[in-house]
Amino acid sequence: MESFGQNLRRGTNQSGGRIYNERLVLSIVRHQDGLPKAEIAKLTGLSAQTISVIMQQLEADYLIIKGEPQRGKVGQPRVPFSLNPDGAFSIGLKIGRHRSELALMDFVGRIRETKQISYPYPVTTDLINFVRETMPQLVASLPRELRSRLVGIGIATPFELWSWGHEVGAPKDIMDAWIDFDIKQEVSDASKLPAYLQNDGTAACAAELTFGNPQQHNNYLYIYIGYFIGGGIVLNGSVFEGPSGNAGALGPMPIRNQDNDHSKSRQLLHNTSKISLQRLIAESNPERVNIIWDDNSDWSELGEILTLWIDKLSTDLACAIVTAISVIDFPAIVLDGDMPSSVRQQIIQAVEQKLKKIDQQGLSPVYLSEGTLGKDARVLGGASLPVLANFTRDRDVAFGVKPHSH
Repeated sequence: MESFGQNLRRGTNQSGGRIYNERLVLSIVRHQDGLPKAEIAKLTGLSAQTISVIMQQLEADYLIIKGEPQRGKVGQPRVPFSLNPDGAFSIGLKIGRHRSELALMDFVGRIRETKQISYPYPVTTDLINFVRETMPQLVASLPRELRSRLVGIGIATPFELWSWGHEVGAPKDIMDAWIDFDIKQEVSDASKLPAYLQNDGTAACAAELTFGNPQQHNNYLYIYIGYFIGGGIVLNGSVFEGPSGNAGALGPMPIRNQDNDHSKSRQLLHNTSKISLQRLIAESNPERVNIIWDDNSDWSELGEILTLWIDKLSTDLACAIVTAISVIDFPAIVLDGDMPSSVRQQIIQAVEQKLKKIDQQGLSPVYLSEGTLGKDARVLGGASLPVLANFTRDRDVAFGVKPHSH
């Protein structure tokens, strides 16, 4: 397979200040599309001359494009600048417990092509074969002149994947193979691309910050409901991944049982993940279980089962949110998940009602909002890692931390 990204791997002959300023400009243009140079200079605090030099370089690198001049009543016409969708491309690999996905993403966060593989449980050799066999197809979907603009592959995976073998019914030897498996290196070798690795919840959080977040929250707790529940933390406009890469991994948070025995507790994930909904469905009608794993399904036919799940989920989630804002005064909670938007909205409304019943004296008010990426959040999170590493100020999250091993 040919090598990629050669045209974009520049910077060795540039000062650190210039690279930082270019990344700063790209970040501003990404979040405030169609800005003229004068406005960019104002937002960055850089001189008009410096901004002109930077914009010329970014244009020469095909990373930004000029819009049509906009004439006002006085002065020179304003020329808006936007990111060039074809400026750079990246690959996202989402490793799941029952399905993995590869996606080709352009510079503005649009998925151009996807490939998937389903399985009863993840097997290391099958995953690498999937990457090796699928990469040429994704590359071939790009015009030949754009293939050199592939900058890397980002991997969004649950850390300690081997710990959940009993949940997916996998043989112990199959799951143990993940303990010493160097995912980052193996995927890099199979794809012929630089690889970046991050926890799937943190990666999804990075994707929401980079490609979503329409309300421009700078500090928030991100919650993602998938097979299990997870999330991430955004502080001062950057993803905070923590020393082990697990910041915001909400699943293990203890929740006290609502009974007379206050010594007992359970983990948050017990009632707040899709696996808990699957159990409820299986108890009453096993034939309907696949509804929640079908990307295009309508969950409304689940009726009372869905209502019961949302009631249990929202009770525990409200407790978890109050616990979280007691530690860090998040002004916002962004809730997303692998489910229809209508269900996410029902969950938000239920959590808001449950929050009203919890004593929050001494805590700052918190605002709940819906995430924007849904089922694509994790694979976009993977694909965002090479973009973060090469083109933004928020680089640290892209390099991640090696998953814990026993």
